[in-house]
Amino acid sequence: MRRLIVSEFVTLDGVMEDPGGEAGHPHSGWVFPFMGEEQMGYKLAETLAAESLLLGRATYEGFLEAWPSRDGEFADKMNAMPKHVASTTLREPAWNATVLEGDVPGAVAALKATDGGPILVAGSCTLVHTLLLNGLVDELRLMVFPVSIGAGKRVFPEEPTKLSWRRTERIDFSTGVTVSHFAPA
Repeated sequence: MRRLIVSEFVTLDGVMEDPGGEAGHPHSGWVFPFMGEEQMGYKLAETLAAESLLLGRATYEGFLEAWPSRDGEFADKMNAMPKHVASTTLREPAWNATVLEGDVPGAVAALKATDGGPILVAGSCTLVHTLLLNGLVDELRLMVFPVSIGAGKRVFPEEPTKLSWRRTERIDFSTGVTVSHFAPA
């Protein structure tokens, strides 16, 4: 059984939207003042340990635009690893990607049941909500940045659902950024 790991950049007030400078959000790029070598090393190790990516369509398209033209160890891994995309509209995926067919929770459960290494989810807010509400997340990693922006898409769905977690690890970086790993309680 493969482990599904959701790893997100998040503000103190729980926003995960537009951390990297994407257009469309008034506070886009909020990670940059705090991103240092320590955090990049953490993200590299996390990515190298994963066997594949699971992405929503919008995140997949953003990554597809950004990563194929880059080089280096991080980019090489991102470009080479298999990607699974949850989408009802994507017809001809590129970049080592396949589209999950049919019911997303069922398709993800089937993917997790296969042999192999960890499946890493990044961004993909709508997909993350589906995964959380269907009990498919084995580990949640939140890289919390010391900034609040007041509005935007959040990691947890607004549906009245209680999800209990236990923290399994915490890493503090000199920039004020903290990563906490959680497992379902």
